[in-house]
Amino acid sequence: MATVKAIVRSNRKNAEVNVRFRVSDGRDIQLFNSSDIKVKPDVWDSKNDCIKARVVFDTEKRNEINRAVIARKQLLSDLYETNKHKTELTSEVLEHLVDETLYPDKYKKPQDNLFDLMELFLTKRRLSKVRENNYHVLIRALKRYELFYQIRNGKPKFNLSVETINSDVIEDFEDFLKNEHILYNKYPNIYKQIPSIVNTKRKCPKPHARGNNTICALFNKLRAFFNWCNEQEITNNRPFDKYNGMAEKYGKPYYISLEERNQIADYDLSKYPYLEVQRDIFVFQCLIGCRVSDLLKMTKDNVIDGAIDYIPHKTKNESPDPVSVPLNDRAKALVKKYEGVDKRGKLFPFISAQKYNDSIKDIFLQCGITRVVTILNPTTGEEEKRPINEVASSHLARRTFVGNLYKKVKDPNLVGALSGHSEGSKAFARYRSIDKDMKVELVNLME
Repeated sequence: MATVKAIVRSNRKNAEVNVRFRVSDGRDIQLFNSSDIKVKPDVWDSKNDCIKARVVFDTEKRNEINRAVIARKQLLSDLYETNKHKTELTSEVLEHLVDETLYPDKYKKPQDNLFDLMELFLTKRRLSKVRENNYHVLIRALKRYELFYQIRNGKPKFNLSVETINSDVIEDFEDFLKNEHILYNKYPNIYKQIPSIVNTKRKCPKPHARGNNTICALFNKLRAFFNWCNEQEITNNRPFDKYNGMAEKYGKPYYISLEERNQIADYDLSKYPYLEVQRDIFVFQCLIGCRVSDLLKMTKDNVIDGAIDYIPHKTKNESPDPVSVPLNDRAKALVKKYEGVDKRGKLFPFISAQKYNDSIKDIFLQCGITRVVTILNPTTGEEEKRPINEVASSHLARRTFVGNLYKKVKDPNLVGALSGHSEGSKAFARYRSIDKDMKVELVNLME
């Protein structure tokens, strides 16, 4: 049986010192713990571990100190006797156990409230504003699902947590996301409490049917959150390990050829000055392959030694690697054409992203680029045949850059160095296709 002794030692009799404790178990084990209990050595009874009985001392203070010493001795005894590995205990470990018992809030893991944890996750990850907004779409969807579950199952106290979310809950959440556009009519109060869109003065619109890839993108974010929780030792729960749900589906990449790009670039749009400006911006984007979010921010300062230098905004907090794309003569001419035109100092007089996309469709129609392409309907996942002018957007410029460049050099890492894709990027495959001409060319290399 271990014994616990309170120790007060100091060369200065009138100076308060901290009471230390020694845990002894036979000759081999002696552990020490320093407390925040303070007394003067000249009033301490070392035999009875208390304030001396005959010394003049404030009664209330005497009782407070004596009780604190007894409580600490009992705590140390309990921690030692109940420890399964007492023979391996050190004074440092014992110190930690005492601190953890006395001040549990210091060692408390972030609370199990799912949404508080998700907000904490966002502050730690420091994502771009766009990606942070996408996570808030997920958070609002989870909050609506929580309300839906409470109403449907008659469990008003049900709350989502990192410990209780399992593969069954994820599958149920998947079903909820697929049918939210229908559930909107049956549970209107849910959408009054937690609208699908925030920061708008307009009436919240009815949710649209979600496609396979949209739901997969939300689940990728939820999976990333759980991975972070595992890394931070907030939970050992890994709900996606047993989830065998949907996978992302993408059709064959489509983009315009260099000939079509040049047809657009050289087409006379003088009758439509507004479209001419947007056409020039689209052609420039085809020549450097950046995302529209990066194009929006570019100024003359991004033009360095005949190249466009920038850090992709989407991944700047995760992989802040700069991208440098040399400008060819056409690109340089476009930069020169619009030098000083934008009052905000931007490289081009850019309008809103939505109006830019609308203009691209009009530009394709005016320039006669209307061939039919095969796309996957984002909602149904079924193949559809559509004129390319109806589905053209700013992202088509990025695919045009990647697709045509890959067709020339056939090296994804080299092309990725210019497009901002990381080495081995899974997304890269969605930007290029291996057509028949490339296959014939590769096979001919073996002759």
